[in-house]
Amino acid sequence: MAQTEKAVNTWVKQALELGPTILFFLIYLWIRDNTYTFHGVEYSGFIVATIVFVPILLAAMAILWKLSGKLSRMQIFTAFMVIFFGGLTAWFNDERFFKMKTTIVYGVFAALLGIGLLQGKSYLSYVMGELIPMQEEGWMILTRRLFVAFLVLAAANEFVWRTMSTDLWVKIETFAFPLALFGFLWWQIVALQRYMIDPDDTSA
Repeated sequence: MAQTEKAVNTWVKQALELGPTILFFLIYLWIRDNTYTFHGVEYSGFIVATIVFVPILLAAMAILWKLSGKLSRMQIFTAFMVIFFGGLTAWFNDERFFKMKTTIVYGVFAALLGIGLLQGKSYLSYVMGELIPMQEEGWMILTRRLFVAFLVLAAANEFVWRTMSTDLWVKIETFAFPLALFGFLWWQIVALQRYMIDPDDTSA
């Protein structure tokens, strides 16, 4: 029998979803200039912050699962990518792996949406359909636009981490990319109002 999703306080949910990233940012600022030696190998503050970030994220997800009884596919996928690339970063002592993670995450999202578009479907509606009641035409428009947005974000991450400092990448990764994506989604929801379905409308 499937586990029933339970209501969680909005602020608690937001804290569990956003808290690990904010903690990573704060830990990085705290130890970024330090070097740590483990078993004769030196690790930068960035790599240590990345390693610490993994259990923090897992703990937050475990608490969220305990409280709500459910984790979204996107949350599970993102956690897997963080664990995988965080592990590669630690194993090879190379911060580039963790920086590339963002490019790959956005690229995978774009690829999934693109596959759906080639099939004439909106995979986005399968994920967000219950949250945003909207006509199929609206979902297709939003999917096309979000497909492009994810490609732009993936390209932007590649440009930032390859040409700018680690300090700047951490700040952009923590704040600029999420805010840009949130702002874009909000703009699209407002722009696509004519396709929205009123759940209380029983005239149909």
